Amino acid sequence: MSIFEYNGSALIAMVGKNCFAIASDRRLGVQLQTIATDFQKIYKVHDKLFLGLSGLATDAQTLYQRLVFRHKLYQLREERDMKPETFANLVSSILYEKRFGPYFCQPVIAGLGDEDKPFICTMDSIGAKELAKDFVVAGTASESLYGACESMFKPDMEPEELFETISQALLSSVDRDCLSGWGGHVYVVTSTEIRERILKGRMD
Repeated sequence: MSIFEYNGSALIAMVGKNCFAIASDRRLGVQLQTIATDFQKIYKVHDKLFLGLSGLATDAQTLYQRLVFRHKLYQLREERDMKPETFANLVSSILYEKRFGPYFCQPVIAGLGDEDKPFICTMDSIGAKELAKDFVVAGTASESLYGACESMFKPDMEPEELFETISQALLSSVDRDCLSGWGGHVYVVTSTEIRERILKGRMD
């Protein structure tokens, strides 16, 4: 078993019309044993920028703490919030710094940039970015997430339809992966509001 699969995870970010959604499962396991069913994998950096961390849970928490520290320094120096593109570059360089002993994480970054244009990207554990205009996925359920998203995604969805689409994609995918699941956690973000919802899924 790969170290990336040790705790299990499913992460997905999707773009809508001047909005985006980011969702994760809620399971924390040690291989096939479930430890917690309310584990947080999505973190708010600021009101228009969210970060999802899949992979090894301990590394995810450590990496998040380092990123919060760097973002606070940026806010103090620049007196503004970081743009999503800038934050993606920061995450990428922090991961690449440790390329010989990497953080075993696959981050997913989603945010609203200039003129509320949605930005999503993911990267591997050494910071190689993968940008997308529709959706990005990460975690142990990524293969089934790709299939579900390819079939369900359509461009320029309104926030409510985006929520429905990302939720169905997440729930149908984690049912096909034994290392992730146990409900879902979804954020839908527009320029004026953040909607957070907890999904009930199969508890097995």
